[in-house]
Amino acid sequence: MQELLGRIARLDPSASLGLRVIACFDELMVGNVNTRALLAAAASLAGCVAGFHSETPARTVRIDPRGHHAADARPEVDPAFQQDASDGLTVWLERNGERQPNDAIVLERLALAVRMRHGRGRESDHRRDLSLLLDPEVDVQARCVSAITLGLRPGTRYRVVCAPLFAVWPEHPQGPEDVVATRFGAIHALVLPASAHEVAAVPSGVGVATEVEDLHHSFRTALVALRLCDPPAVGSVLADDFGGLIGLLADAPDGSFQPDVALVDAVMAYPWGAETLSSVVRSHSLRQAAREAGVHHSTMQSRLETVNATLGFDPFEGYGRTRLGTAYLVWRLRHSRVLDLPAPIATPRGS
Repeated sequence: MQELLGRIARLDPSASLGLRVIACFDELMVGNVNTRALLAAAASLAGCVAGFHSETPARTVRIDPRGHHAADARPEVDPAFQQDASDGLTVWLERNGERQPNDAIVLERLALAVRMRHGRGRESDHRRDLSLLLDPEVDVQARCVSAITLGLRPGTRYRVVCAPLFAVWPEHPQGPEDVVATRFGAIHALVLPASAHEVAAVPSGVGVATEVEDLHHSFRTALVALRLCDPPAVGSVLADDFGGLIGLLADAPDGSFQPDVALVDAVMAYPWGAETLSSVVRSHSLRQAAREAGVHHSTMQSRLETVNATLGFDPFEGYGRTRLGTAYLVWRLRHSRVLDLPAPIATPRGS
């Protein structure tokens, strides 16, 4: 399925969303994730609350698209948006309005995954341990216990890989994994050895290497790396490439006041702004920036005069390089769309 998905995505990325839904649930079933993770995946893919009810034992779970428990009361659900998963198990989507093109496949795969999940009769379930391991609010001793439970060894360095639930995985590496709730929604998290500097998943972010007690930091840097992706040009980003700056970006509060980011926003308003700043932050001189952008050095000189006047500093002198580089990355994070689910493709009636 993953190989087929990769071929179809290369031929027509927009036409492969239905297969991405199937591949997403295939990966989750292989990872043996729990019911909440399955619901988080369905909610994220459908863009609405996904629910589950078990008659014996009596249990109802409702998860919103951001991977959190839905706080409001359970509404009446249209029968068209619910499905029996057998043996007293029911799943549903709390859709307001008309059915979306991929609702049926999301509901079908959710029902299948829930049926398999509750039919295995496993003696133990360690899926929650990964969420505990990646949570800095959890006591360090409890995090280390979770790491050992997951088969990770204290004193050994690992990396966390983050990917959205709709990511394409041509190859799936082995390691502890689960769907983890974040402020950006449900994220597929995977722990790999420190030697794993890249993965084939698109899009994906690979965090810095740490020992098990600090994997929450690797997780945060992997999230930043993921948000810096720009498929298809940049399908995966390695946090190591940004050195200590990635940690500062990971720990910076969302929406914090940063005047230089507003100045970068002003430069981006020019038609050539994005191309020029991307070239400048990767270059050591005007001529190198011109080569990166594929323009004559006199054209780049003219653009830089405008950039300098807008920013109020020279990005090639002193701390100007650091100021622009930092502001440019923050701007990219604030404008990142990599976690947006690709728009569903409507299927013509009768096809």
